[in-house]
Amino acid sequence: MRRLALRLVAAFAFALPVLPAWVGAGLPSRSEVRALAGKNPTRTRLMEQRAEEARAKGRRARAAVSWVPLTRVSRHLIHAVLASEDQGFFGHEGVDWKAIEESIEKNVARRRFARGGSTITQQLAKNLYFGTRKSFVRKARELVVTWWLETDLSKARILALYLNLIEWGEGVYGVEAAARHWYGKAAAELSVSEAAALAAMIPNPRRINPRVSPARHERATRRVLWLMGRAGYIGRDVAGLGAEPPVEIAAEDEEPEEPPAEPGSPEPPPGT
Repeated sequence: MRRLALRLVAAFAFALPVLPAWVGAGLPSRSEVRALAGKNPTRTRLMEQRAEEARAKGRRARAAVSWVPLTRVSRHLIHAVLASEDQGFFGHEGVDWKAIEESIEKNVARRRFARGGSTITQQLAKNLYFGTRKSFVRKARELVVTWWLETDLSKARILALYLNLIEWGEGVYGVEAAARHWYGKAAAELSVSEAAALAAMIPNPRRINPRVSPARHERATRRVLWLMGRAGYIGRDVAGLGAEPPVEIAAEDEEPEEPPAEPGSPEPPPGT
């Protein structure tokens, strides 16, 4: 055991001088990140990852993407996302250290992964450039890009990018595509309950959704409604969920790559 510990210390000491270069080698250029202030990206690293996973399984990848400005997104959806994903979004500089500390405490207490404490900006950085595969180096790169995003973009722009690029189901990206896929309406027309239901999917949309697991999705939706009520976005009587929050649904958002098939969902036709 002592010999193993010494080897680990030696390996860390050897790697430490080259770690900054290793982290930097996988970063996008600063100018590329800065350009996001006025450019709407059409592809993300997560979309590419999902396409790679589909090809590995012999399936055709699909991606439904439709871009809309914040003015065409229901305020209920914006409130639901802020309440459930990042309540301190407008007050932090990219990283919510308190949320990370609370997340670690929960994970230790429950002896399983619940949520990672990532902010909206961190999630955007991960989706844009790194995908979901875990590693210390990826996390370090994510933090660098998070800092760049917060430095070069406004909060409104970060939120717009996030809502238009995150995954909302198998091959569904962005709030407009999500609203039309799940509810057959524009993002601007989402009701409180529909907005909460969409926000409930964000931690793992290919598993927490009304087709794959209706009961799990319903529990997650009730929690979002409770959080919206606590934040003052809706009346507590509207949420109707009592003094204690519903149990948090385990996210497992960086996990097995192949999602369960949605019941009754056909394979996408060639060329989609």
